[in-house]
Amino acid sequence: MKFFKHELSDVQATNIGENTKIWQFVVVLPDAHIGNNCNINANVFIENDVFIGDNVTIKSGVQIWDGVSIEENVFIGPNVTFTNDIIPISKQYPEKFEKTIVKKGASIGANATIIAGNEIGENSLIGAGAVITKPIGQNEVWVGNPAKKIGYLSNDKELVNLKFTGKASGDKYHFLNNKLIKK
Repeated sequence: MKFFKHELSDVQATNIGENTKIWQFVVVLPDAHIGNNCNINANVFIENDVFIGDNVTIKSGVQIWDGVSIEENVFIGPNVTFTNDIIPISKQYPEKFEKTIVKKGASIGANATIIAGNEIGENSLIGAGAVITKPIGQNEVWVGNPAKKIGYLSNDKELVNLKFTGKASGDKYHFLNNKLIKK
């Protein structure tokens, strides 16, 4: 076996990358894809039409439903909630579930809720408890319920305010070739 599976997990999928660790009480349905070097903590549920890229960390208590795609180097905090049906009605299923994409390098804080059909931009940061109801752009920082943009996260991981000034350093930032960098 090229990945680790705790004996108390129920892993039905076979498309799981090398060096991935799946801990106890995790359920992975047969058609899910999980990349290399992922860490999937206890009490996680992963449905069938799910793609998880390389180097992804998924903390405890997360459910990843059909239609969710998570690119490489993403952090999903404990108890993050994804949805996939905009109008859920018991025993009535949509013809097709909404697609949600979490782009590479994004981080989602504990207890955030991601409403179906939204994209979380590359290297963005979603604060703990945020409720995401609209698409999030690259390097953006969103917090609150409903979430609002409060700034940016630089490629060197400094919080930058809406005037493109680093919170800790006071440095000025700008976007260059799709990267938020110091001027």
